[in-house]
Amino acid sequence: MYFQKHLVKSLVAVATLMAMQSGFASDNQLITSAYGEFASGTRTQMVRGGVTSDWSQRWFQSNGTHLSGYWDASFGLWRANHYQNVAGATQNLYDIGFTPVFRFERDNKKGFYGEGGIGVHRLSKLYDNDDYRLSTHFQFGDHIGVGYVFDNKWELGMKIQHFSNGGYKKPNTGVNFINMKASYHF
Repeated sequence: MYFQKHLVKSLVAVATLMAMQSGFASDNQLITSAYGEFASGTRTQMVRGGVTSDWSQRWFQSNGTHLSGYWDASFGLWRANHYQNVAGATQNLYDIGFTPVFRFERDNKKGFYGEGGIGVHRLSKLYDNDDYRLSTHFQFGDHIGVGYVFDNKWELGMKIQHFSNGGYKKPNTGVNFINMKASYHF
């Protein structure tokens, strides 16, 4: 129930952010898209919303494709289902992140794409879920993903994401998620 209430609040916040930013984005293109994600990992679920800002760069342009990228600012809610090795006990925490992402895409920015990024995240609590533990609030978040941008500016994507502190403090088992994403490009 707690998670469902926060899921609804998070989705409302993302929708509100999308509505507020659409006018702002059309004026000066600082914010180029807004998105919502649902992710599932080992006994953990996550909902996340965020905004992106394109780099407006094109590298290795050839045959109608290029390498580009964007900045990604996000806010998420995690729910771990086996907190401190107690079945049925849950842990809820928040995550704020910032990630530079490289994307290989078509020149018209429509159709299939592939992307990858490594960014920084701040967790509100230390993560402890059975044998998966993150001993610091600061985490690196890296991902690889694929997706499709439709002509009407909607995007659907999927990515595999890994969180870890890079081994600078133990325990650091890392946490993996499979994320489903829906975005709207302004």
